[in-house]
Amino acid sequence: MSRQATSARDPDTRATLKALRRAARRARELGAKTGTPVYVIQDRRIVDLTKQDRILAKQRLKQREAR
Repeated sequence: MSRQATSARDPDTRATLKALRRAARRARELGAKTGTPVYVIQDRRIVDLTKQDRILAKQRLKQREAR
């Protein structure tokens, strides 16, 4: 997808990938703040990204406490 977006002549088309990434980041932030799940498909499974983020945050916290 990025190959097509960067070779496009229309500036709006080139900016699409960047806008999608911004929107995805904002959705994760909003989901984390409000406790709303953000679902995506990964490896043919439906996954809640906010749940993954909470698990990763807990793991990082444990690692910091262990130091």
